[in-house]
Amino acid sequence: MGIMHFWNQGDIVTHSIAVVLAILSLLSWAIIGSRFFAQLKLNRSIDQAFDAFWGAADLERGLAAIREKDTTGIFAGMADTAAHVAKMHAQQKEVTIGGGISVSEVLTRSLRNYMVHAQARCESGLTLLASVGSTAPFIGLFGTVWGIYHALVGLSGATQVVLDKVAGPVGEALIMTAAGLFVAIPAVLAYNALNRANRLSAAYLDGFAHDLHTFLTTGSRYALAKAA
Repeated sequence: MGIMHFWNQGDIVTHSIAVVLAILSLLSWAIIGSRFFAQLKLNRSIDQAFDAFWGAADLERGLAAIREKDTTGIFAGMADTAAHVAKMHAQQKEVTIGGGISVSEVLTRSLRNYMVHAQARCESGLTLLASVGSTAPFIGLFGTVWGIYHALVGLSGATQVVLDKVAGPVGEALIMTAAGLFVAIPAVLAYNALNRANRLSAAYLDGFAHDLHTFLTTGSRYALAKAA
């Protein structure tokens, strides 16, 4: 009795379900490992990146400092994008279709678009974790139901059925339910933890975007005009 006995007694359906659960488990653990590692890098670089940028003497030095401290590139990319858009707007005013729009509106649009793409990057893989967490128990339950059916069909021709002849196959079939829970529980826990971390990252991004918008529309006008 055991997993190997259940595997040997199983058919193509139970084998397929076991393989599917194994694949889902591997995929979810790969996503969990990569996302938690990326989140750890982000948490370590947030304060250092902000301090380096706002502690710089001017905009160019601030951009260089935040590129060095931000190992993820998310906040450095936002700063680079905002500075580039503001500089191009100052240089190409009345030349492009957006030349008549104020620098405040241009920055708002570019920062909003950048935040959408950055959040999509941070949330990559979460859909799969949510799907695994919600479907793996039912996949395992289906394997259990099929295993019990398969075991009972195998005993249908017996003239005398005793408890040990039924309990063994049924107990082995319940392994599929346990396997489904084993796959689903880590995926659900990781999804909740990563979702909370992404909300915090989105709040940091939103705050940094507002600060950049204020700085580039007021505090650095002289620098942009000089650069133009």
